[in-house]
Amino acid sequence: MTQLVDHLIVGAGFGGLCAAIKLDEDGERDFVVIEKGGDVGGTWRDNTYPGAACDVPSQLYSFSFAPNPDWSMSYSPQPEIQAYIQRVARESGVLDRFVFDTLVADAAWDEEAQRWIVRTEGPTGTTTYAARTMIAGPGALSEPRLPEIEGIADFAGEIFHSARWHHDVDLSGKRVAVIGTGASAIQIVPEVQRLAAHLDVYQRTAPWVIPRNEHHYSDFEKFAFRHLPGVQRAVRTAVYWGREAYVPAFTRQPKLAAPARRAALKNIHGAIADPVLREKVTPTYQIGCKRILISNSYYPALAADNCDLVTDPIARVTADAIVTEDGTERPVDVLIVATGFYTTDLPMAHRVRGRGGRLMADRFAETGMAAYKGTTVPEFPNFFFLVGPNTGLGHSSMVFVIESQVQYVREALRTMRLNDYACVEPTEAAFAAWNADLQARMAPTVWSTGGCSSWYLDEHGRNTTLWPRTTFVLRRLLRSFDVKSYTVSAAHTKEHVNA
Repeated sequence: MTQLVDHLIVGAGFGGLCAAIKLDEDGERDFVVIEKGGDVGGTWRDNTYPGAACDVPSQLYSFSFAPNPDWSMSYSPQPEIQAYIQRVARESGVLDRFVFDTLVADAAWDEEAQRWIVRTEGPTGTTTYAARTMIAGPGALSEPRLPEIEGIADFAGEIFHSARWHHDVDLSGKRVAVIGTGASAIQIVPEVQRLAAHLDVYQRTAPWVIPRNEHHYSDFEKFAFRHLPGVQRAVRTAVYWGREAYVPAFTRQPKLAAPARRAALKNIHGAIADPVLREKVTPTYQIGCKRILISNSYYPALAADNCDLVTDPIARVTADAIVTEDGTERPVDVLIVATGFYTTDLPMAHRVRGRGGRLMADRFAETGMAAYKGTTVPEFPNFFFLVGPNTGLGHSSMVFVIESQVQYVREALRTMRLNDYACVEPTEAAFAAWNADLQARMAPTVWSTGGCSSWYLDEHGRNTTLWPRTTFVLRRLLRSFDVKSYTVSAAHTKEHVNA
């Protein structure tokens, strides 16, 4: 049996939850949210590793329409963020339309019915939905990427990805290896170093790490946030503009990042006395080219007697050791993989077929991962991305971007209702012009000129991940639905017109 629904939302993280709440407010209540996990939260449900916390202040990394006066500190830990998402979902009254532990197996556009036919697989078997629109918020950091290392499948000890932490594994007294030195790894390493008999950290590229200027909120501050909402709004506004001040250093003049570079170097010299280790952890590329990380405990952990930073490339993994290219074999009991996610090759794109039956992944293979305004894609009518191509940030809160994109989707749905449109699809011309301008703006940024190789770039060297301008410009561009950039179809007809 096929279930008819107006809107099918994929993902129950910040994106999917925001879409559900705002559609419900607009009277677009005929929707279903499909979530592969067992609860809301997305990234913050899955990443439960020791030390997990946000590196954007939570006053900004939260919904503008659902402030939380009870954050314990400026950079909140994972359990608090997950509890916040759960509370917002519970109080919003939309959870009755969420379907958990269910995966989108495939989705195809039915030209005759002018609907998305989406097959899902869950605990009760297969369910098929026929939806007018599909709103995809699967998350850019949702599918863990495992390294392609010879012999890793034959490792006999415990092995797991940072986003799939095995809490039943006791690390006390063990020989542990962490592969990777990204955002998750620098939070994990200090926690593991305190427990392990010995820790090896395998670094391919040194990250820039600035101090974590943590602030613990007092009871007085929490009281003010709760009873004087304007105070919390003012704090949020100050955090927002403080973050936007980073943009010129990333996009126009890298020299403006000199204070951050000095802070990062001071962070190294304050924690590490060994000149050899200092050299290993000092990046050779411009700060900002890769994601800038924050930590007060990472460098002290690397300098501890029971920790070694390994910079020789890994040659292979054996049943009980890691062998580097110089021939050194280091024994390992537990192998923790912190090698990131599929960010430039979205797994969901391999399961979605648009007009004519072409996979979205095949289109992306030709053009690079790209969308119009980070939200819509030609050949895929009524399909809306949340946190789509080139909407990522290197400086601020993705929740701000999510709210901006949801506003654009809401305006699209209002336009469709008012004009009785069955379908909206961006024109190839609008798509091409948007992405040509975007890549031209990307060329002079530190992400393109900073001398590093990062997960921001796809296999062709194109940055298909980040937004190269301020977030307030993005919000302005997404404030209303520009129907003139779309081909629209009247309801119950096959007639297509350029609006």
